[in-house]
Amino acid sequence: MKTPIDLNIDPRSLGKVAVLFGGKSAERPVSLMSGAGVLEALKSLGVDAHGFDPAERPLQALAAEGFERAFIALHGRGGEDGTLQGALEWLRIPYTGSGVTASGVAMDKTMTKRVWAAEGLATPAYVVLNRAELTRERIRTIPDELGLPVVVKPPHEGSSIGITKAMGYSDMQGAVELALGFDDELLFEQCIEGPELTCAVLGQGDDAVALPVVEIRAEGGDYNYENKYVSNDTKYLFGTLPAALEADIQQLVLRAYRLLGCRGWGRADLMLRKSDMKPFLLEMNTSPGMTSHSLVPKAAQAVGVDYPHLCLWLLAQARLDAR
Repeated sequence: MKTPIDLNIDPRSLGKVAVLFGGKSAERPVSLMSGAGVLEALKSLGVDAHGFDPAERPLQALAAEGFERAFIALHGRGGEDGTLQGALEWLRIPYTGSGVTASGVAMDKTMTKRVWAAEGLATPAYVVLNRAELTRERIRTIPDELGLPVVVKPPHEGSSIGITKAMGYSDMQGAVELALGFDDELLFEQCIEGPELTCAVLGQGDDAVALPVVEIRAEGGDYNYENKYVSNDTKYLFGTLPAALEADIQQLVLRAYRLLGCRGWGRADLMLRKSDMKPFLLEMNTSPGMTSHSLVPKAAQAVGVDYPHLCLWLLAQARLDAR
């Protein structure tokens, strides 16, 4: 596949850059890994890049110290949910990735599903309940509505944090208690049986392009936190789907990305129902991981874009919502 992005970028033209990583969310350990990789990559290409942890320093220091751009390598709340983006808008410092509204909507898995469903895009059936509604009696009814297994999620977290695949009625209460440790509202989702897929997008609007679809084969069939960031046994495969099906999935992901108003980059996670090969959208990540195990760098590499130049291109796309 032809490289979908222009790599003729002068690193010196990007000015003084803050790589924002760390933060206070449950995904801090992943963000630290992502940020370290991005910082090293940008420096290797001659960018005047500096690490900046918002958990340790006030954001006002970005303006006081003359930073001209920000590469957001934060994940989860406070970094991926629109709050940081709003602060950078206020400081007038262009940043990578989606703007305030798109970031806020995409971080909320429930709201994302509502937007997609309203526009006719396939996403698994679901039930949403807040803490007050989560009585034992109500929890027992959910498998009857959605079937088993049921995927129980805290809808405002990422990196598979707090997620359980409940195989039976007896698993439901423990799954709820785990997820409630991260959120006051829970998302119960129909489990789609089949291959797990992901597809990254680069760009904005009509110019956005979808990278090759990646099939994920995790040990035990469970793509959890361990298999995402620690295990070296997880397999990431390209070219496993028929060409026509892959093209259809890429178009589905592009539509999902555009509907949310995303820009810069993102990564959609999907399930492919094995009974009829129908893809179902799960979520959109607007600040994807950039660790050694991460999927966007792998997909970019497949089209001839190495990790440092991917980081450079993303940095060059830094924007503000306000005009």
